[in-house]
Amino acid sequence: MVNYKDLGLVNTNDLFKKAIEGKYAIPAFNFNNMEQLQAIVAACVETKSPVILQVSSGARKYANQTLLRYMAQGAVEYAKELGLNIPIVLHLDHGDTFELCKSCVDSGFSSVMIDGSSHSYEDNIALTKKVVEYAHAQGVSVEGELGVLAGVEDDVVAEHHTYTRPEEVVDFVTRTGVDSLAISIGTSHGANKFTPAQCTRDENGHLVPPPLRFDILEEIEKQIPGFPIVLHGSSSVPQEYVDMINKYGGDLKDSIGIPEEQLRKAATSAVCKINIDSDGRLAMTAVVRKVLATKPGEFDVRKYLGPARDELTKLYAHKTVNVLGSAGKA
Repeated sequence: MVNYKDLGLVNTNDLFKKAIEGKYAIPAFNFNNMEQLQAIVAACVETKSPVILQVSSGARKYANQTLLRYMAQGAVEYAKELGLNIPIVLHLDHGDTFELCKSCVDSGFSSVMIDGSSHSYEDNIALTKKVVEYAHAQGVSVEGELGVLAGVEDDVVAEHHTYTRPEEVVDFVTRTGVDSLAISIGTSHGANKFTPAQCTRDENGHLVPPPLRFDILEEIEKQIPGFPIVLHGSSSVPQEYVDMINKYGGDLKDSIGIPEEQLRKAATSAVCKINIDSDGRLAMTAVVRKVLATKPGEFDVRKYLGPARDELTKLYAHKTVNVLGSAGKA
């Protein structure tokens, strides 16, 4: 067993408390490989932001759980090397079984999510409570979920979303003992969060998705005041990356995300963790496609993954400064 403290990591408890008081959200950036990890750490050191390194079950398999432990430890040392010992969390995103969450706790994760939202309400509570009891014994924080987000993210697939019921949150939080709660208020997984039919058009002809259900968020805050809230599926799907991917041979249709101004508004509430994955995938894919299309003789992976990493660093620095408000909070 490896304890997260031995890797230099922190859990989310103090970070979330400060975020709620300071009216900002901690970035939870997903990563699968070294270049993404480098970009996340570099961006957050540059902007002096705390960060949650987020790993799905699929990403953990892809990277290898043993390598992942040392990558997280390396991220802590890399931040110091860059000049600032920022708070870094290693978090399991959408854990769906007790066994997976236990394995992550045992291998050095400082935070885990148990997503029991596909189960009945009572089974969700029972599963979440079991994870909480094990994780808390090791000082690891736990995120639960009420409500279902539509969309596709790795192994997480749902055709329809179910909004979180505010009348359930007090009972769920009290009976499970979770440290934070992921809710459903209109965000969605993946790059195709909405269909064009669900959107309106602005004066420039751009598709505008339906607004987030801030009324549900406000009611949840009334029920559990000061309790840490999490938003999943919060990529904004920048159209410049979609256009670049399509220009250089891609085929992304109807890619629509969450407007950044809505996320900024959410970050001033009890929402203290905002998950961003698809935006990073789009940024890196766009640059890789451009390099390979404009330099067809290039075969040195550093020559296309390096520029992709640099673009991702810029994107994530923008997110901490202009969207989440976490810059300067490390």
